[in-house]
Amino acid sequence: MPSAVPTSKDRITKFTNCRLVIGNDLVEQDLWVSSATGKIVRSQEVFYGENVVPDITIDLKGKIVAPGLIDVQLNGAFGFNFSQIPEDPSTYGKTLRQVNKRLIQTGVTSYLPTLTSEKIEVYHQALPFLGPSGTHRIAEDGSESLGAHVEGPFINPTKNGIHKVGNIIPAHSINDLETCYLSSHLNPTLDPLTGTLRPPIIKKITAAPEVANMMSLIPEITSRGIIYSIGHTEATYEEASLAVASGATMITHLFNAMRPLHHRNPGVFGVLGLAESLPRPYFGIIADGIHLHPTSIKIAFNAHPEGFILVTDAMHLVGLEDGVYEWTNGERIIKVGAKLILEGTVDKIAGSSITLIECVTNFLNWGGVSIPAALKAVTSTPAAMLGMSAAKGNLVSDADADLVVIEEEFDGNGWRNLRIDQVWKFGTKVWDREL
Repeated sequence: MPSAVPTSKDRITKFTNCRLVIGNDLVEQDLWVSSATGKIVRSQEVFYGENVVPDITIDLKGKIVAPGLIDVQLNGAFGFNFSQIPEDPSTYGKTLRQVNKRLIQTGVTSYLPTLTSEKIEVYHQALPFLGPSGTHRIAEDGSESLGAHVEGPFINPTKNGIHKVGNIIPAHSINDLETCYLSSHLNPTLDPLTGTLRPPIIKKITAAPEVANMMSLIPEITSRGIIYSIGHTEATYEEASLAVASGATMITHLFNAMRPLHHRNPGVFGVLGLAESLPRPYFGIIADGIHLHPTSIKIAFNAHPEGFILVTDAMHLVGLEDGVYEWTNGERIIKVGAKLILEGTVDKIAGSSITLIECVTNFLNWGGVSIPAALKAVTSTPAAMLGMSAAKGNLVSDADADLVVIEEEFDGNGWRNLRIDQVWKFGTKVWDREL
């Protein structure tokens, strides 16, 4: 791994007159990054011990510096649907690279590309492109995949959302998952150059634990370094608790596509409560003003703030004009602003078309929380859920220098807006609002 202590050949950037998002605070402190190592530099050791001075010093005039945003549920963007194989499959990778270069301009430096419930050939064709992509640490590549998220097809058909019921299948054994996703995408592989183990292409699986034998498969899934997330489910509180006890550490878009909270059986939501023996899982929240009422979001946050993760669940219509667009299986989606509805239905929500920083801004205003608390939901908390806190989501020495520079704005009604002004990837500036 690259060292965070630079050599004389490194290009060192020092950010000064800025406020760093560190824990629950905005800290007035300088930050040093290296474009050669791609990491945050141990500034005290470098300045005093190595007598290194920065190559460039940037005065941010009081702006906020936060870790790069992490979206753990993104279905596509800018017209490209990760779950849709183009007529010429050879163009999939090229289009994905173009999306990554545009996505990073929204502040998302890392993400989990998400596949919905599809026919198995879609997984076989798409997954090879969606695994971890930051191995070569090239800033100009744009947003980095941290591994694929497969949301289905092992879900409950009664909680399918807009997933096509005909694509949903039960899992009776691990062989069913290996047939669907392919064993090569579920297991670590040996890097032929370094001899080290590379993580599986699949980072996270969303499935309904109560369907068929899925509950008994959770330990096998997690033993491979894959996160098991409860979602699209009719699970009772007891079944959800058993899933957590078996190794589930995440809930996919809490409240949506699951048994509702009831006073006699709180369902999946109940596992966020304190228990004597069970850890509380992380959970995703879509703060677009459509999927959930703002008060529901506040209730979830207050129940378990340390597990609260904002996600977009955005479709490929992010960045496109309003209109009617083709989706998979011959169906179509109607886009009106941020709202996406499946054509032919009254109000069946078809994902979102919101950006992650807009979700943060919404939560900042609805939840009455601090800026650090709002930003933690898209930085340090998802990094912790992914087991990547040392590299992502935190402004600490040796972490990857994935950064966003943010300006806080206010409108005439007191609405607080967070605006992305700069994006840095691996210590290199890749986007600037003023350029």
